[in-house]
Amino acid sequence: MTKEELLKTYFGYDSFREGQELLINSILEGKDVLGIMPTGAGKSICYQIPALMLPGITLVISPLISLMKDQVAGLNQAGIHAAFLNSSLTYGQYRKALQYAREGRYPIIYVAPERLMTEEFQDFASHAEISMVAVDEAHCVSQWGQDFRPSYLKIVEFINALPKRPRVSAFTATATKEVKEDIIDILMLRDPVVLTTGFDRKNLYFGVETPKNKYEAVQNYLGQHQAESGIIYCLTRKTVEEVAEKLIKDGFSVTRYHAGLSDQERKKNQEDFIYDQCRIMVATNAFGMGIDKSNVRFVLHYNMPKNMESYYQEAGRAGRDGERAECILFYGGQDVVTNQRFLERNQNPELDALTLSLVRERDQERLRKMTYYCFTKECLRDYMLRYFGEYGDNYCGNCSNCLRTFETVDVTEIAKAMLQCVAESRQRYGINVIIDTLHGANTAKIRQYRMDENSCYGSLSKVSAHRIRQVLNHLLVEGFLSLSDDEYFIVRFTKKSAELLHNGGQVLMKLAKEEEQPQKQAKGGASKKKTAGISMDEKDETLFETLRKLRMEIAREAKVPPYIVFSDKSLVHMCILKPQNKEEMLQVSGVGEYKYEKYGERFLEILKNCGKSEEKS
Repeated sequence: MTKEELLKTYFGYDSFREGQELLINSILEGKDVLGIMPTGAGKSICYQIPALMLPGITLVISPLISLMKDQVAGLNQAGIHAAFLNSSLTYGQYRKALQYAREGRYPIIYVAPERLMTEEFQDFASHAEISMVAVDEAHCVSQWGQDFRPSYLKIVEFINALPKRPRVSAFTATATKEVKEDIIDILMLRDPVVLTTGFDRKNLYFGVETPKNKYEAVQNYLGQHQAESGIIYCLTRKTVEEVAEKLIKDGFSVTRYHAGLSDQERKKNQEDFIYDQCRIMVATNAFGMGIDKSNVRFVLHYNMPKNMESYYQEAGRAGRDGERAECILFYGGQDVVTNQRFLERNQNPELDALTLSLVRERDQERLRKMTYYCFTKECLRDYMLRYFGEYGDNYCGNCSNCLRTFETVDVTEIAKAMLQCVAESRQRYGINVIIDTLHGANTAKIRQYRMDENSCYGSLSKVSAHRIRQVLNHLLVEGFLSLSDDEYFIVRFTKKSAELLHNGGQVLMKLAKEEEQPQKQAKGGASKKKTAGISMDEKDETLFETLRKLRMEIAREAKVPPYIVFSDKSLVHMCILKPQNKEEMLQVSGVGEYKYEKYGERFLEILKNCGKSEEKS
């Protein structure tokens, strides 16, 4: 079969997405490749289709068991024989899988990096025809990446030990310039074809909110999205437990995931979410890598992550089907302190003292940039894209800043008072002490530090503490002030602050006229609902729910997640097209020959009955 025929037969798509064909052709020509493509852009097809066309075996190196299981289940459901080799298998199962691999039953085998250097696997690999090694989540190879895995450094050693070097392909969704260079160097890619399709996910809405009560804000959001599936990320296990417990008490369909749970409970909870038994997953960042659940309509961050790479990857688990989804970060000042503590505890034994110091310095800088994302009044999407080296026009029309009305305010006098306060206190105190001093707070700490004797004490008593904090954040973002790297985040001067104090100048900042995010959809009035981001009338909505019930029934029979049978997007497309025969059914996105033969007639029966009832009416 040609690559186009394989795409349609096994995956149900009529055409390739941006970048896929270039990478596939390059692999088939025997070249090494590096694909940097956002979540949901179809990276896996870039190595799965060549694997079906090349002789021998493609080894896919993948960091997580859940990721491998998900990919292998999807391939098997599509009619492609694949297997995984990792610690979740018993020794007997592992030996059996290797035996089948030797017999040539699997064109694709997923393997954990830790497994590569074992004697048994190396014996298998040295006698097998390995046509390609595909490295998934390739950013794990770089110590500058957000998820460095020392085991990834063994990949080159494994490749070099093979009798014949296969072509090597590497894929990731998150890679700064440094990480990209690391991937090429460490994996020793030979004159690779490098493709970056861009980091922009236009279907995702990005928002930042600073609610006084985070739980109340999340509760309100979930109340407005009753039928949708989503993830709530928290920084700590304790917060996961607290939030999950409250939501369950308030009647929401919730499960939880963090490293403190037993393997058995984590597995059950993950499956409950993936199989749509529970609608909402509350989790730490231990959850999610490689989870290909396509109908996640929102990702809420209860706390700010440690860097933009982590945020981009976690938020990117929403809207993998390409339909509209929302990513909202609920920011609080304590989030910075918690992340700072995590960074201080980083004692990676794989790194020497000098490298560890450099990594910590880099991590501090990345935490600052993540914090500034929460303060900026510019387009959030543009801020994120600039971080990854792309440049837009600073207006996307689909983030909280672009949809909020701002006014430009002169805050020069407030700024100068702040700088004067910091100068007089000899740059010895943190943000809260500076704000309390300017606001004229009469606290034990202010008296102890004798900040009530500072000439700026109470000078901004008529300005709200919230506004003072906003201006201070703006001065940090714009480089008029900086924060030290130690535990207490001491406020420091910069060259710009000295220039403003001594030479004068003006400080302007954008401030929201309304602090509340405007409603993006009017309540009431419109009779149409939205499913997977597409407006549907009441009849189509009812049909969609009927198809979903059938999908759940089939998923239980096949013991696979519902989205592996057909995605929400495919079901919506069925509701729009209402196919009445096989030929029309194959026009539905995501319906290929193999899946049609397996499930198509059962869905077609419902659609035909729907068509007949419409004719009668």
